[in-house]
Amino acid sequence: MIYSCEEHVDIALESIVIEYETFPVLDKISVDKLSTTCGFCEKQAVYVVANK
Repeated sequence: MIYSCEEHVDIALESIVIEYETFPVLDKISVDKLSTTCGFCEKQAVYVVANK
């Protein structure tokens, strides 16, 4: 599972495809987790990308 900002969502999607060789699942982060940061930078995460 990778948390991602708007800018790095494409990198997160590609990382899941390469690592797990499966179609990634993209979900918008709920309001209660807005303090979560992007896995690639320090910006606020907007999406969570997972393999299932």
